[in-house]
Amino acid sequence: MYEEVTYEEILERMLERVPDDMDKREGSIIYDALAPAAIELQIMYIELDVILKETFADKASREFLLRRAAERGITPKEATHAILKGEFTPPTLELEPGTRFSCEELNYAVIEKVSDAMYRLQCETEGIVGNSIFGRIIPINYIPGLETADLTELLIPGEEEEDTESLRKRYFDSFHSQEFGGNKKDYMKKTHEIPGVGAVKVTPVWNGPGTVKLTILDANFRKADSALLEKVQQEIDPMQDGEGDGLAPIGHVVTVDTPQEFPVTVTVQAIYDTGYNFEELHSQLENAVENYLASLRGQWEGQESLAVRLAQIEARLMSIDGIIDLSLVALNGKAENIILDSAKIPVSGGVTS
Repeated sequence: MYEEVTYEEILERMLERVPDDMDKREGSIIYDALAPAAIELQIMYIELDVILKETFADKASREFLLRRAAERGITPKEATHAILKGEFTPPTLELEPGTRFSCEELNYAVIEKVSDAMYRLQCETEGIVGNSIFGRIIPINYIPGLETADLTELLIPGEEEEDTESLRKRYFDSFHSQEFGGNKKDYMKKTHEIPGVGAVKVTPVWNGPGTVKLTILDANFRKADSALLEKVQQEIDPMQDGEGDGLAPIGHVVTVDTPQEFPVTVTVQAIYDTGYNFEELHSQLENAVENYLASLRGQWEGQESLAVRLAQIEARLMSIDGIIDLSLVALNGKAENIILDSAKIPVSGGVTS
């Protein structure tokens, strides 16, 4: 608003108020007296611009957005720890909760036993860093009888602290509808607050009066693991009897499930630039497809159905260096779009030639 109010403009206005019969040239006493004040006034206008920007949530930086959101009881979601499955030998081995292991630069602690030789472990480092490291783990302290220990599966993804734009969106969304007593907005808010949940759809009266279905994706926008489904079920409605033992209101029977993953196999026949071929570009082709499908899964919560569009995949493949033209692109063997209802999410089934 005040970006056009410059030092030169301020000084000129000040000098205009000095009678013309006085010496106002640069270097004069009057000029030298007014110039420092003009600089300070320019700094004041700059600060006024900052205040105006930080006052309103649409442009506020994170520090001031946090203060604005707090006025509506909205705080950023904290970073969470990844939960993984650990498999151990021999099967008779018993591990105490808190037993620690390391893998590469990360440490993990046992939190509970799942079955013989299987435990759930929590990454001690918050965030997504614990979501992608698997394989052999080493005990930090000696464990008698331990033969092998491996991380084999991600159960509940870790999440980073909520980013600024996501918080800004939640702040503005809070004005559009009100969470109250088990309405859709209330269920969505409560479910999103459970660590590991990335998206949720609410289906009311899906199996008769008083029934509610929550369909969720994990924080990576993939099919939720049984451990996450169990966690959400325990938080929302552990007994599924309408008694209100969880977060669900009395009289609501809540079922938690997750969509099925629908593999999309992309067949590509392309004209390659000199020095390139399918094998050399295969990983880039797969990344392009996976990134597109991941963006679709990120939209799943707000869509009744998802369309895997052939043209979108072709555009992303054409952006890869080394591809001159495409002679054929097919999805699951057909050169047409794939439409998925809310019970399915698209995942990559690979790229073939």
